[in-house]
Amino acid sequence: MKKIISIVGHTNVGKSTLFNYLAGYRKAITHYSSGVTRDRIYCDCKWKGNKFTLIDSGGYVIGKKDLQIKICEQFLFAIEESTDVIFVIDILSGILPIDYNISNILQRSNKKVFLAINKIDQYKAYIYETQDILKLGCKDYFFLSSYTGQGINELLNSIFSNKNEILIKLKNYNLPRITLVGRKNVGKSSLINTLLNKNQSIVCDLPGTTRDCIEVIYNKFNFKCILIDTAGIRKNKKEDLEYFSFIRTTQAISNSDLCFLIIDIKIGFKKQDIKIFQIIKKNFKGIIILINKCDLIKKKSIFQNLKQKIRQKIYPLTDIPIYFTSNFSQQNIIKAFKQAISIIKKQKQKINTSYFNKIMLPILKKQPINLSNGRNISIKYCVPILKQGINQFIFFSNNPKLIPMSYKRFLEKQIRSNFDLIGIPIQIKFKNKSI
Repeated sequence: MKKIISIVGHTNVGKSTLFNYLAGYRKAITHYSSGVTRDRIYCDCKWKGNKFTLIDSGGYVIGKKDLQIKICEQFLFAIEESTDVIFVIDILSGILPIDYNISNILQRSNKKVFLAINKIDQYKAYIYETQDILKLGCKDYFFLSSYTGQGINELLNSIFSNKNEILIKLKNYNLPRITLVGRKNVGKSSLINTLLNKNQSIVCDLPGTTRDCIEVIYNKFNFKCILIDTAGIRKNKKEDLEYFSFIRTTQAISNSDLCFLIIDIKIGFKKQDIKIFQIIKKNFKGIIILINKCDLIKKKSIFQNLKQKIRQKIYPLTDIPIYFTSNFSQQNIIKAFKQAISIIKKQKQKINTSYFNKIMLPILKKQPINLSNGRNISIKYCVPILKQGINQFIFFSNNPKLIPMSYKRFLEKQIRSNFDLIGIPIQIKFKNKSI
C-alpha cells in the first residue's frame, strides 16, 4: 500500500523546508500539483524504492476568525487522508502549549506519528530533555535539520521499516563531520569502505553510484566523528537529478568541519576539481587533497608534477596537505586521516590576540604599505578569530579600502609562516579605525 505522509505542526517550525528537502530526495520528483486549497501541497516521491505521497499542510493555528478556521480544517483534512504523519516541532523554541494541542489531535486520529525535532543545526546545547519529548506521546522521535538534511535518513528509515529503529542521539550531531567530495568515480565510497573495513556503500565502476549523502559514525584513534560520502559533482542541469545531488553535496560541505577533496590521478586536477576546492575554501572548511588510484601509475615523476600543478592552482593556500592514496593498497589513507584529526583540533584552538600582535606588528612595520600616490596607510592593531566555521583575521587601518590585494596576499603568507594553519582556509578583513 502506498503511504501518504503529511507534515504537520504550528507555524514557522520548518515544515515547508522539510517538504522541499524531501521533494528533491533520491530521484523523488515526478510531479507537483496543488491540493483543494492553497494550504495543502502534494508531491509524489520515491525513497529507496518506496513510493509515497507527501503533503505539506498549513501551520496549525488556534482562533475563531474565518481564515484560522479554514487553516485548521485543511490541517485536519491532511491528517485524515494520511497513513503516516510527521509532526514537526522547533528545538529552538522548545515545546509550546500549541504543540500539546496538536499532539492531542494526532493521538485521537490513530495515525502513525513520527516526531521531528527540527533546527538541530542551530542548536548549541548538548542535552535536550527526553521527558519533555515523551510528554507529547510520540515514541518515535528524531532530531533533524530540514535545512541541512541531518537525521532525515533515520526518519525515513523508521517510516518505511517495520522494526523499531534506534533513536538518534542528540550528541551525535556535535561530533566532528568529515565530508568526502570530488567528481564522480574517484573512489569516495571505496575510501569510506576502506576506513570502516567493510562494504558500507555500494561500489562499482559505473559513475554516480552514490546519489545522496551517506553518513556513518567512525570511531578510531581516540577520535569519534561522522564520515559523509557525497554524490560526485559534475556539470549539472537544473532539470535533472544531478542538480539536487549538487545542492545536497554543497550543503554537506557547509555543514562539515573538514573535507577530503579526492582527485583521480589519471584525470588530474581539472576545472571541476578547482570548482569544488573553491566551494570548500569559500565555506572556510579544513581541506586535505587526496590524489587517489596512485597504484595505477608507474612513473613516479607524474606524482610530483601533478602535486606542483595543484600547488600553483590553489595559491596562496600552498600548505594544504596533499597525499597520494590508493584504496586498493591503503597507501597513506591512515596518515591522511590522522592529519585530518590534527586539523580539526587546531580549528578549535584560539590564537591569543596579544601574542598575534606581538608577532605580526613588527612584520607590518618592516614591510609597510607603499602607494604610488603617496597616501599614508598604517595598520596598528589586528585581531585573530580562529574557531570552528569562522577563521578570520581582522586588521584595523586608517584607509582599509586602499589596501591592495597584493598586500593581503602578503599578510596571508606571513600568517601561515608564523602560525600552524596547515589545511585551514582563512579570511583576512580590513576595518576602518582612526589612528
